[in-house]
Amino acid sequence: AVHHSEGYRNRYHPAYRLVCGRFIRIFLILQALAELPREKRVVALDGRSASGKTTLAGMLADVTGAGVVHMDDFFLPPELRRPERLEEPGGNVHYERFMEEVLNRIKDPREFRYRCFDCGTMKLGAERTVREGRLRIVEGAYSCHPVFGDYMGLRVFCHVEPQEQLRRIEERNGAEML
Repeated sequence: AVHHSEGYRNRYHPAYRLVCGRFIRIFLILQALAELPREKRVVALDGRSASGKTTLAGMLADVTGAGVVHMDDFFLPPELRRPERLEEPGGNVHYERFMEEVLNRIKDPREFRYRCFDCGTMKLGAERTVREGRLRIVEGAYSCHPVFGDYMGLRVFCHVEPQEQLRRIEERNGAEML
């Protein structure tokens, strides 16, 4: 909130709040979250690569204090990569580990940890802590995959136009990775 001088408040009686413009895009999500029952306060942010899922999750977490889970931490390890698995939509996600390490705890407000897949070493690496809180955010491609069931109270699909997607991927990962 921006506070005005006492003279301004006495004369005009302002009844509004000024909000940073970058938060406008999350107002409808915040409203939908506020209407969810406590046991359903999990939001899944799914969508195309470079569509803003991680950025949106960060904004929501900043405002709400939610714990965040990143689907990028659940790539399928090499020993499980089979042609039939990789042909499935989202087959590069380690569903089994996500269900074991996250879905079993996602609705519990206590802090928990899970292991991150390290694409540099192609092995499990450091642990990530999901902070304590009554709201959880799962962000990343295939966070709404049917294999996970209906664990979330709110689904948000992030879209980006193809040209903007390419620009963002190049900016984020460089021309070689694009």
